Amino acid sequence: MENQVELRSNMFPPYEGEEEEINPGLWGKRLAEYLLENLSKEGVNVVGIGAEDWGWIVTLENKEFPLWIGCGHQYGEDDEFLCFIEPSKPYIRKWFKKIDTTVLVRRVADVLRKILEASPEIHSIKWSTVSNG
Repeated sequence: MENQVELRSNMFPPYEGEEEEINPGLWGKRLAEYLLENLSKEGVNVVGIGAEDWGWIVTLENKEFPLWIGCGHQYGEDDEFLCFIEPSKPYIRKWFKKIDTTVLVRRVADVLRKILEASPEIHSIKWSTVSNG
């Protein structure tokens, strides 16, 4: 299940002082805002965005388990970004229950793919599968 995407774009420069909210050399708030706006247009309910030390989280509404997209600038060229969907495992455990995450993660990935591919200013899109568990 593809759940991580690298992309390049000049659409998401850092805000002044943004690197002070996270770690030096990292940013992505404009990308998080872009995702928030476009995910909502595609019918994905976004709870909000927030800063982390490594980038930004776009929190998605889901009652069964935490579902979010992490995004941010990659160390390297100023136009290199990474987005990843969590959970990255096909199943999570909650109490004594095993919950399949694949359907929702795949839906989010499909919408994310549509959003990224729709913009001619976003290019070099490379999907991969990463599992943290």
